[in-house]
Amino acid sequence: MLSYALRRLLSAIPTLFIIVTAAFFMMRIAPGGPFDQERTLEATVMANLNATFGLDKPLWQQYAIYLGNLFQGDMGPSFIYRDKRVHEILAEGLPISMQLGATALVLALVLGCLLGSMAALRQNTRTDFGVIAVATFGITVPNFVVAPVLSLVFAVMLSWLPAQGWGNWNQMLLPVIALALPQVAVVTRLIRGSMIEALRSDHVRTARAYGLPARMVVVKHALRAAILPAISYLGPAAAALLTGSIVVEQVFNLPGIGRYFVQGALNRDYTLVMGTVVIVAIFVVVFNLIVDLLYAVLDPRVRYD
Repeated sequence: MLSYALRRLLSAIPTLFIIVTAAFFMMRIAPGGPFDQERTLEATVMANLNATFGLDKPLWQQYAIYLGNLFQGDMGPSFIYRDKRVHEILAEGLPISMQLGATALVLALVLGCLLGSMAALRQNTRTDFGVIAVATFGITVPNFVVAPVLSLVFAVMLSWLPAQGWGNWNQMLLPVIALALPQVAVVTRLIRGSMIEALRSDHVRTARAYGLPARMVVVKHALRAAILPAISYLGPAAAALLTGSIVVEQVFNLPGIGRYFVQGALNRDYTLVMGTVVIVAIFVVVFNLIVDLLYAVLDPRVRYD
């Protein structure tokens, strides 16, 4: 398994290279620049700024310099946040995004498994129909609707929870719920469908025939097989959650990398956007690898040489 993991990591290098290259040139061909303002700067000032940040060089040379610095772990200076390097900004925002995303991910997995299993065990009953209805509603309502509504109801109208900030549990509650609700709905539907299939499988019927307790049959045998589709989904979902939700961090004014990404894109902060893209790409590669390795742990039929 170790050799397989090393091969996957090595094969991810060309993928990361393509992502970085595409993001670099897409940022450069977008209209506007990092120093465009409502009041046009003097030509001399603009020329000095471009020279300071290397924007006066040919595009291919800028690309080569960026790649060389990136291989050394240097993501460059931020064009907007003066006197700050991109890695310093990301180091400030990434822990907040990871804490928010990890909490939402655990909540989605626990509630999704619980609700999905409950619906599967009571298939075609009111409980099943109710869970499906709630899950469908959760999937169809996006974050940019859920987050403002939660803030309006619980922070503005009821004054139960703060509308922004980070650090205390009550400040975390609304962002975590807003981020977790769509994931809970997806995991619930995945677990329900795969659990129904698992309960009808031969090994579960054999376990029941041997007289094993119902809880052991469901948790140890059926759920272990049913969780595999959810694990596949949670690979890229975990990468997105742990690297910050753009909408949730904007609505609740959280200083995570999702919010920095939005500000960087709006202000044409090339290096900040590129740094965020690199971090997200690395998370996607790593979590997809983790999902593949978990398959081998959960499913004895899967083996990696």
